[in-house]
Amino acid sequence: MSKRILIVDDSASVRQVAGMALARAGYEVVEAVDGEDGVSKLSGKLHLIISDVNMPRLDGIGFLKAVKAHPGYKFTPVIMLTTEAGEDEKNQGRAAGAKAWITKPFQPQTLLDAVSKLVLA
Repeated sequence: MSKRILIVDDSASVRQVAGMALARAGYEVVEAVDGEDGVSKLSGKLHLIISDVNMPRLDGIGFLKAVKAHPGYKFTPVIMLTTEAGEDEKNQGRAAGAKAWITKPFQPQTLLDAVSKLVLA
């Protein structure tokens, strides 16, 4: 059974690049177009969540807080994949429960390395 990963990003190209890399590595990928869509896709077992920070409707920090408030996903690891590189943003992410922070543009292998460290076999 493959591990399920939710990618939440308003950029279709980022979802495509990340999704293709993850799928080639054997992961099952679920996509959401923003934080609200991501909350609506919190169902079944998710082994990891990857989220942008800057998104319409519900931003990544708000989405992360919603994930951590949900009993079924409280312990699901979250990687923030974003253009934001400032310490304030990173500190907000860590405080909300992010386990890793990857800055865009990114190399797919960098993402896969972070995912492999957080998804338990």
